[in-house]
Amino acid sequence: MAIVRSLRGIGNRVVNAVWRTGYGARFFLMTLFYSGMSFRRFRLTVREMFFSGVMSLIIILVAGMFVGMVLGLQGYETLKRYGSESALGSLVALSLVRELGPVLAALLFASRAGSAMTAEIGLMKATEQIDAMELMAVNPIARVVAPRFWAGVISMPLLAALFSAMGVFGGYVVGVVLIGVDEGSFWSQMQSAVDFQHDVLNGVIKSFVFGVAVTVIALFEGYDAPPTAEGVSGATTRTVVQSSLVILMLDFILTAFMFRGD
Repeated sequence: MAIVRSLRGIGNRVVNAVWRTGYGARFFLMTLFYSGMSFRRFRLTVREMFFSGVMSLIIILVAGMFVGMVLGLQGYETLKRYGSESALGSLVALSLVRELGPVLAALLFASRAGSAMTAEIGLMKATEQIDAMELMAVNPIARVVAPRFWAGVISMPLLAALFSAMGVFGGYVVGVVLIGVDEGSFWSQMQSAVDFQHDVLNGVIKSFVFGVAVTVIALFEGYDAPPTAEGVSGATTRTVVQSSLVILMLDFILTAFMFRGD
């Protein structure tokens, strides 16, 4: 009997996972289908961009600054062994633009904005605001979900770019101002090593994909959360955990396709 109960539990979890995957895909397609309202009444999207993007600026800028400073310090100690201190600018810029900028910005975005989206929609469901919209013939996907989706998708690449810019500035402060690397070499090596199409554009594509993934997960978990305090709390936790794992998985897949010729 214990084996039967174990198999039954595994089967229930598999069925539930398949059902949630299909429901999530349908939810994403419905969000795209009803996205017209987000552009017809763009003020809704702008308001959500302020909530998800502007309100995340402080943590993005501060984290980018310190990540760049750590890269500058560690990179200098490594390059010093080979007499290549002048390549510090290239190391900092390529590390941020290609990899650390989009990934860390997306993780911070998921932790701050993604969890807030889930909690907000979950509370709207718990207080029956979603049901009230449906009773008034207002589509909650078009009115609540779609503006937040496009706000997250638009905000994420901008936040990743600001993260990378602050990281480069942090590397400059440590490498040039504090350690004494030649300023001309720092900037010239960076300009010659970073290619717009191969490095910057690929980083933008990564951040866009991460923005779509994080926002869809956050909105779906909030919309699907049980209408209780415990349900909203669990949905918020799942948003952060699932978003972090999806970001790292997508980062590996995108990197394998983008830079396999290097």
